[in-house]
Amino acid sequence: MAPLAVLISLVCATLAAGAAGVRVELTRMHSGPGVTASQFVREALRRDMLRHNARRLAASDDGTVSAPTRMNSPSGIEEYLMTLAIGTPPVHYPAIVDTGSDLIWTQCAPCSDQCFKQPSPLYNPASSTTFGLLPCGSPLSMCEEAAAPGCSCPYNSYNQTYGKGWTAGVQGTETFTFGSTPADQTRVPNITFGCSNASSSGDWNGSSGLVGLGRGAVSLVSQLGAGRFSYCLTPFQDTNSTSTLLLGPSVSLDGITGVGSTPFVASPATAPMNTYYYLNLTGISLGTMALSIPPKAFSLKADGTGGLIIDSGTTITSLGNAAYQKIRAAVVSLVTLPTSADGSAATGFDLCYALPSPTSAPPAMPSMTLHFDGADMVLPSDSYMMQDSGVWCLAMQNQTDGEVNILGNYQQQNMHILYDVRHETLSFAPAECSTL
Repeated sequence: MAPLAVLISLVCATLAAGAAGVRVELTRMHSGPGVTASQFVREALRRDMLRHNARRLAASDDGTVSAPTRMNSPSGIEEYLMTLAIGTPPVHYPAIVDTGSDLIWTQCAPCSDQCFKQPSPLYNPASSTTFGLLPCGSPLSMCEEAAAPGCSCPYNSYNQTYGKGWTAGVQGTETFTFGSTPADQTRVPNITFGCSNASSSGDWNGSSGLVGLGRGAVSLVSQLGAGRFSYCLTPFQDTNSTSTLLLGPSVSLDGITGVGSTPFVASPATAPMNTYYYLNLTGISLGTMALSIPPKAFSLKADGTGGLIIDSGTTITSLGNAAYQKIRAAVVSLVTLPTSADGSAATGFDLCYALPSPTSAPPAMPSMTLHFDGADMVLPSDSYMMQDSGVWCLAMQNQTDGEVNILGNYQQQNMHILYDVRHETLSFAPAECSTL
């Protein structure tokens, strides 16, 4: 089984005036030597838990801007990385891409001994002719947005926390270069970004920083005025094909069969919840069986708790216990195989079954349908059940009722998903992502 992490290499950039958009190739990275599929799953669940915990902390009023994302695990599982260049002359660096946060940042020289090791040279603002500090009072200032302690003009300092780490520095403006070859490169001036002089230690996946694709004003999507972006992730078991990210006004699902669209739910005003892509999930069915889940299980409350978000940075869908237990009971009613406590211990999943042999095919299961406001997302059994070395598990997890529900990327495989930020809608259709 291939891991969740994906290396993004920019193969075509056309974000010049009047251009259609940019196409990004997503190559699925493999886990480190000797890492089994079960270890991979356990690491994914562990990182998801860190991400959930960070969201809980982010909701507290402690004056710190917080945007959870995931860091790499010791077993070599990577993240989504995007290669771009910053400054004049341009310095290339790989950055983690995250739809659950906004800030674009890279480590900058001079960097304290708290900075993590990175594969590319440190960006040095003193060596670039196009660097500038973000002007005082800018609407893109995270200082102003968070009223963070210690913020002072003209420095616009930030201290941003993630699932298992943090980074701190000052906001600036720079020219960013997109494109992997001179023929397709496009330079975009005055991008607001974070220049980090201190970051937590640890392995940041061979990256030099992060690119946020969230809903907020400082995300790359918002600053480029792209209006929309889409991605199509190949199946996790497919270790040979590449996935695709498309960014720009020309992104479309026109001509594709079975497209469904649902509006985004208005986000809470409080950071970082205002960067998440919330959806209105009204119910779930397994085959023809409508599960008796109360709609309030997925509703976003006035205090910013609850609701459901779609997140490319979370691996496994996580639902409140009331909803999860209904799904679990429906699966149990359909499967006659013996349950496997060893399988649960190995993977970290709550419900696992023992197959007759490691090579046995699992029994047929009906599709699961997620009923959104105005559209149904149909998940084949491979997108909610996971097979691994003789065990077959429900690839979902439960959490405390009232916390944010999360549609993870395992459930998004072989689905072309389009975020229309300008028109506040999410569209999706089943697709063979390896052929996009």
